[in-house]
Amino acid sequence: MRHSNCDKPKNNDTNEVLHRIRVQINEENVRVTQHAHQKMVKEGITLKDVLEAVIEGQIIENYTEHLRGPCCLINGTTSRGRPLHIVCTTNQPALIIITVYEPKPPKWINPVERRKQK
Repeated sequence: MRHSNCDKPKNNDTNEVLHRIRVQINEENVRVTQHAHQKMVKEGITLKDVLEAVIEGQIIENYTEHLRGPCCLINGTTSRGRPLHIVCTTNQPALIIITVYEPKPPKWINPVERRKQK
């Protein structure tokens, strides 16, 4: 007999989470929040850029207990070599892109290393 929680996504397994996110992209089951859209326009980032970065990227922070629901921070690179960070949901029927930005100083030392706060 199977336990009911065996069928639920395990949000702490980043490989499984990333696989589900990529499936949502392949199925074109993606939504972009107004905030993410505004950031994309401001920084000259296209949806194609975002999806490329997610497909090629890795989860660098997994927020399984976030107040608004599980989400993660993905670090990826576009086909043109531009590094991007994408925060997106991890357990919704559609992938929701919450925010997108290029990781830059002073907040980031490099795309995967945050500067320590004083």
